[in-house]
Amino acid sequence: MENNKLKLQNFVMASILVALVFFLLVVGQSILLPLVIAILFWYLINLMSEGFGRLKAGGKPLPKLVRYSLSFLTFFAIIWGIVELIASNIAGVVRVAPIYQINLENRWDSILRLLRIEQEPTLNQLTALFDLGEFITGLASSLTNIAANMGIIIIYVVFLLLEQGNFSSKVASLANDPVKEKRVRMLIRKINEDVQKYISIKMLTSGLTGVLSYIFMKVVGVDFAEFWALLIFLLNFIPTIGSIVATIFPSLVTLVQFDTYTPFFLVLGGVTMIQVCIGNIMEPRLMGDSLNLSPLVILLNLSLWGLIWGIPGMFLCVPLLVISMIVFSHIPQTRSIAILMSRDGRVTEIFG
Repeated sequence: MENNKLKLQNFVMASILVALVFFLLVVGQSILLPLVIAILFWYLINLMSEGFGRLKAGGKPLPKLVRYSLSFLTFFAIIWGIVELIASNIAGVVRVAPIYQINLENRWDSILRLLRIEQEPTLNQLTALFDLGEFITGLASSLTNIAANMGIIIIYVVFLLLEQGNFSSKVASLANDPVKEKRVRMLIRKINEDVQKYISIKMLTSGLTGVLSYIFMKVVGVDFAEFWALLIFLLNFIPTIGSIVATIFPSLVTLVQFDTYTPFFLVLGGVTMIQVCIGNIMEPRLMGDSLNLSPLVILLNLSLWGLIWGIPGMFLCVPLLVISMIVFSHIPQTRSIAILMSRDGRVTEIFG
């Protein structure tokens, strides 16, 4: 009886703790989200630094300061290039939005006639439902809000780079035991290996999907093909839903750009085929069984982080899930959770 009471108390305490964590994640989004994004940027800069470390100058590897300086500048130059590309294309879409608006209304009228709907919506009602200009303005406002946080994100990244030299000594001090220290370092190395593999393969497959989609859309003649290709590249980091949305967006644009339905079916079929070949055939072969995450858990995790932090949470959900599973698998009290999160119930033990 006493044992059951203790288990019930532990369950209640754990539930309260989980609820409190989620509450803090939602309430503290404005503080925590920039910090988490900064940690991701810091991690990617370290990956780039490792790549620059393979370069040699005068037969010697590049000095550490040079490697990190090149990585930092290159990374934020890429971010700046992406922002500029998005901004220029949004400006272009705003310019042609009135033409798209007219084409959309004509397309809507033809669909209504095809369906033989007698009481057609008025022009004002249709404009209110499909106001492209308002949609683009809202998108530009969202991007402005993200850009406003870049200053604090860069500051976080700089301090993380300055502090990382002391991480090793901090781990040793926290463990205060050679055996515990070894276990913590092995755990960190395992997390690093899995996250690095996921990001590297995802960058390769998403980049290839974006390039092939760009070439295909350019051949069809889709407006702003480079923008849609960039969107496809970025959205492919969101599991399952991202690739679907990335396919639908450029396909729908063809409905308001062209007078016929042929480009719509071409883009929808072509981009879908590229997504299937790379996402369902190539990517699983490259990933192998390294992550061993349940697809259902990934979808639930996607919904959860999307609810907590919106679109940024969807991008971060898989790396956070990988880290959680590795940590859970090596704590006796939470190992059962890791087994439920896995695809086949097998959880790798990295400690001897």
